[in-house]
Amino acid sequence: MNNKMLSVTQVKSDIGRLEAHKACLRGLGIMKMGRTVDVVLNSENLGMIKKISYMLKVQEKINALE
Repeated sequence: MNNKMLSVTQVKSDIGRLEAHKACLRGLGIMKMGRTVDVVLNSENLGMIKKISYMLKVQEKINALE
């Protein structure tokens, strides 16, 4: 498994945000504030993360099995 993973946490609320930004959160699989999800680093996910970066904390996930 060569895919790099990112750990993404929502740190700001989505209340009052644009619908497109809320859709990016749902697309990444984040449903509530404070939740952390692991996503594959690909162009689609990177675009969504970049669009709503002001609401997220992103960390590279280090795979201990490598």
